[in-house]
Order: sequence, then structure tokens, then C-alpha cells
Amino acid sequence: MDELLLPPIDWNDPAVVDTYDELPLWSALFGALLLRHVPLRSVQVAVDIGCGTGFPLLELAQRLGPSAQVYGIDPWAAALTRAERKARAWGVRNVTLFEADAASIPLPDAAVDLIVSNLGVNNVSDLAAVLRECRRVARPEARIALTTNLMGHMREFYAVLAGVLAAHGAAEALARLEAHIAHRATVAGLQAALRMAGFAVTHVFEDETQLRFASGSALLAHSFIRLGFLPAWLDVIGPLPQRALLSELEAALNELATREGELRLSVPMAYIEGRSSEPEGSARV
Repeated sequence: MDELLLPPIDWNDPAVVDTYDELPLWSALFGALLLRHVPLRSVQVAVDIGCGTGFPLLELAQRLGPSAQVYGIDPWAAALTRAERKARAWGVRNVTLFEADAASIPLPDAAVDLIVSNLGVNNVSDLAAVLRECRRVARPEARIALTTNLMGHMREFYAVLAGVLAAHGAAEALARLEAHIAHRATVAGLQAALRMAGFAVTHVFEDETQLRFASGSALLAHSFIRLGFLPAWLDVIGPLPQRALLSELEAALNELATREGELRLSVPMAYIEGRSSEPEGSARV
């Protein structure tokens, strides 16, 4: 109860300002979905795979309460430094951070009640290995909760990009675009991966939202788009004249926005929850 009697937060304190960063809209969308569904009861130990700068790690730790221990796993050292600063500023003492690959979680077998990952499945090189490691650290009846965007995300954008590439007869770039689109997750694929790792899928919730921009120019100039998506788009374009193609892409997106009143990009989302069980093909001995 002593925490309730602490002085009010000083919003002009540099330490508070430094740690109150605006969440990228992308991760906030999916984190809110996770927090809406994730089980909280009877959780003593939890792990956030790919915790980044601390969302939803710190929020989950506070919602579980000080009696729960929550671990954050991420190989991104700078992000963990920021997450640690946030934890200190907000007085969140039940969080421990590990700079580690999720395919090698530094926790003992059967130690965890809850494993969460907000968009983390998009950023691992070997999903099967990560899920096997999650199963190793999971206690009997432990829960795993994942969020991800799905196949078909930003389909309006990719249709315009495909049209620009087709106008140039860029067959190789179109093939790269098709592969880029196809690598997105599907609910069926994630369910199968969880089952193979030893989790029984217990709950799936699908939703769809939209990212709205006034124009294609606004989309391409957006800080998170430039950070999170533009590099992959440039890889798709490849050795073609990128500046000219981006200019054509911008003009085509602006035309679409003018015709439709704004630029709306569909984002299909999924929350998938599982419970630790025996892996497929295994037998008790």
C-alpha cells in the first residue's frame, strides 16, 4: 500500500519524460489485443518473448501484480536498456530482463506459467525452435499467448505496388513481392506450429482494423513505416531505379487516396492462445 502514498508523478521530470515514449501504433494495436485476452489468474512466473523497449512487458507485470515475476527476453540490448529505465521510473520491481535469443531462454525447465509474445513470431529466424524452447520452460497447463498480423495485411498497398512493378515489366521484383506477401503468418500455420511444439490451441480470436492516412505521401513519410516496412519494400524493388519507382508508387497511392477520400490499409490480426500438452507424436513413458 505504500506505493499508493508516493508523491504524484512530475511530468516535467526528465526521467519520466525520457521513459514516456509514444508507442508505435503498430505494436500498440496488437498489444491491446493481447492484453484484452491474456489469462491473468494464477500466474506466478511469466515471460515476454521479444519484449523490446518494454511493451507489453511492463504493463503485463503491473496487471499481474508484485507477487508475480515477469521476465523479458530480447537480443536487442539498446531496447532492454530503455525498458530498464522505464521499469525504474514507474517503480515496476517484478521485472527481470535478459539479453538473449528466444531459442535459448535462460530459465530452467518447467518454470513458467505464462508465455506471451506481441508480434514476436514475426521476428524470429526459427519459429519451431522458439516454440520448442517455450514448451521446455512451460509448466504443466501453462499458457502461451501470441499476437500477429496475418496474410493479407496492407493488401491495398501491395496491390498498388504490384501495379507499379507490372507497368515496368519487373517480373523478378513481382516474384519477390509475391514471396514477401506469402511469408506472413496464417492462423492455421500458427496452430500447427504450436501443436508440433507441444501446445494445445485453446483460443483463437481474429480481428481486422485499418491504418488510415490522408495520402500516400503521408504513409511513406511516416516514421514507423520508414523504420519497420520500407527496408523490406526496397528489397522487393531490388536493383531497379528505386527513387523513380518510389515516386511512381507515391503518385499511385495518392491517386487511390484521392479517389477513396483517404488511404485505408487493412490489417488482419490474430490472438492465439495455447496450453502446454504433449507434443504430437510423443508418448508418455
